[in-house]
Amino acid sequence: MPILRINNLHATIGGQEILKGVSLDIDSSEIHAVMGPNGSGKSTLSNVLMGKPGIIVTEGSVTVDGQDMLSLSPDQRAQLGLFLGFQYPLAIPGVNARQLLRLAYNATAQTRGKTTLDMKTFQKKLSEGMELLGISKEFVSRSINYGFSGGEKKRLETLQCWMLEPSFALMDETDSGLDVDALKTIAQSLKTLVERIGCGMMLVTHYQRILHFLQPNVVHVFVDGRVVESGGKELAEKIEKEGYGKFIP
Repeated sequence: MPILRINNLHATIGGQEILKGVSLDIDSSEIHAVMGPNGSGKSTLSNVLMGKPGIIVTEGSVTVDGQDMLSLSPDQRAQLGLFLGFQYPLAIPGVNARQLLRLAYNATAQTRGKTTLDMKTFQKKLSEGMELLGISKEFVSRSINYGFSGGEKKRLETLQCWMLEPSFALMDETDSGLDVDALKTIAQSLKTLVERIGCGMMLVTHYQRILHFLQPNVVHVFVDGRVVESGGKELAEKIEKEGYGKFIP
């Protein structure tokens, strides 16, 4: 069974239908990219998966590891193994990353039947993640995202993903605000995460540039609330050259 299964998903906002029959399967250790123009419904799809209020699902289903997600609150979805990487991560002054990561890990571990970590074991796992992702020791002592560059915010999210070991990671426009060097670093970190923890991953993006480094297994073109075409990395390259014109009714 796929890690993530979306079947005939329809959703409305303020009475207007935005998602119009989305079906998508993503297996463990796979990276799928969802590309589409502004207004195509990509953000709504992300918000439905995470349970953002104000969006009404009128038909269809979403499961992660066979567990129905649509009946759960956002925190319950996270505790059961769904991870969201934000387009614009919020700053939280006064709370350092080490504190957040330990609290988050132990909270999700209890729900998923894993052993909680004492400080020594936690620090060992954290150090392994920082070394794997090329993150300095001082990084996790800073307030969360406070004064961080765009690249630093996204690197912290990859570290969060490493620590929480989700079944499925949804990365919402991770390439926003990154220069070329940061983009390459983050793309490599995401590839490493999928390889090491075996999660499935969906990357929502407008552009092909991060996919050049990330090399997704499948690329989906999302237009007018549905997937209109799927293919390999060559599909993303074609969109970069020709745009979305041929897919728009």
